[in-house]
Amino acid sequence: MKKYIFKRLLSSLLVLLGVVTITFFISRVIPSNPATKWAGTRATEEQLAAAREELGLDDPLPVQYINYLKDLLHGDLGINYSTRQPVSLELATYVPATVELVLLAFVLAIIIGIPLGIYSAKKKNRLLDHSVRFFSIGAVSLPSFWVALFLQLVFYKALNLLPIGGQLSAMATIFNEKPHVTGLLLLDCLLTGEFSLFLDALQHIILPCITVSLYPIGLVARMTRSALLEILGEDYITAGRSYGLTEFKMLWKYALKNSLGATATDVALSMGYTLTNTFLVESIFSWPGIGSYISTAVTTLNFPAIMGVTIFGACCYILLNLLADLIIALDPRVRL
Repeated sequence: MKKYIFKRLLSSLLVLLGVVTITFFISRVIPSNPATKWAGTRATEEQLAAAREELGLDDPLPVQYINYLKDLLHGDLGINYSTRQPVSLELATYVPATVELVLLAFVLAIIIGIPLGIYSAKKKNRLLDHSVRFFSIGAVSLPSFWVALFLQLVFYKALNLLPIGGQLSAMATIFNEKPHVTGLLLLDCLLTGEFSLFLDALQHIILPCITVSLYPIGLVARMTRSALLEILGEDYITAGRSYGLTEFKMLWKYALKNSLGATATDVALSMGYTLTNTFLVESIFSWPGIGSYISTAVTTLNFPAIMGVTIFGACCYILLNLLADLIIALDPRVRL
């Protein structure tokens, strides 16, 4: 197992180096003028020359690449051209809100998706199975921005049950100080005893959480169903039924355990995808996460911020993929 983990870590580092290399050279090839963004649109030639020297843009491209790798090894992702703040510090501010949203969405995906997949496989080609498959395909196929706008129209405009966006209401931010312990607002409110603030934050996260969770719910349900249909035809399932084991025990204890490998891989990869692709949902709901940060960076061609988010996303994919591989490797039938 140790040798397997070492090989996976080594290959992950090579993948990360490839991502860093590609994004670095693409950011240098795209026509832009970082010195102008740094010094201002009305800067003189002397000020632009000083900005280029300060940013290291006068160095040859290989030298810039080596310097960037050296800074990266020390945790330096560069400086945001617009705010002149370190990108790493800005990511530390924006990432927790997105992580909280995605974690809650995937808790919903597991709680809802796995039972749907199980009972869909159990009732194959019956009304429940057809309904679950229809729901799963719809959940995976519907555009997230359309779902977000539809939920706002129904629950805010028509029913007036939930807020339209934001992480907290204006009144809550005026009369309460936002707690900072872990960076996850709901957890911080519970840890500090701010229960009124917790309820307010919970109301605000419901609609974006439902929007983000639809895709993984559909994915988990379909993957669980597909894996279970294959396993339910195995000889040991037939033998267990012949021994008089209950259908509930066969499904939840034996069949489900052997179907989680493929499901874990897809859940982990979809979680990495969702972490860095929530910008539409966060923009619609005014959610202060990494999605709104990267959308601003893209529209202003702020390459240090774009590269910082890209590297963060690559690290998430690598770590989650490694976690899925380790879960699969726990199966004694899998050869490492």
